[in-house]
Amino acid sequence: MKGIVFTEFLDYVEATISSDMVDDIIDDCSFSHGGAFTAVGTYPFQDMAALVGALSQRTSVPMPDLLHGFGHHLCGRFANLYPQFFETQKCLFDFLESVNDQIHVEVKKLYPDAELPAFETHARTGNRLDLDYRSCRPLAALAEGMIEAASEHYREPVAVTAQRIDDGAASFVRFSIRHQ
Repeated sequence: MKGIVFTEFLDYVEATISSDMVDDIIDDCSFSHGGAFTAVGTYPFQDMAALVGALSQRTSVPMPDLLHGFGHHLCGRFANLYPQFFETQKCLFDFLESVNDQIHVEVKKLYPDAELPAFETHARTGNRLDLDYRSCRPLAALAEGMIEAASEHYREPVAVTAQRIDDGAASFVRFSIRHQ
């Protein structure tokens, strides 16, 4: 996983809990690199799982709930860091449909080794988008938080439901996103 996800996660923990908690969860994990993450580095997914697991252990908040909250934070940060991706789309559904063909294409130019999730439109009507999320990592709760935060960014209230689809992938979820 790209380091920016790690540094943003640690910033999220510091902003929502404390810098002491950041130190504590890093201390709880035994990283070969000592727990020093950089935004431009690449780290194994197991390191993120260890950090989220340590935070869950210390706070008694389930891991999916932590990932969901982090998804809200991460989308907000991406909107600030990369506004061009948000400004070129007129609405939430257009933005979500642009993730694979525009955003991830640009990410791959910068980080050719990045293993990105796939977002594919399953169906779209005027007020509903069914979006398939596939990933080699079980981070659907993170994706759901990002979808909800994007709806806030576009000021389009939505209801999001998630249905796990079993096809052998680590994470295959169909999100049904409906305008309210």
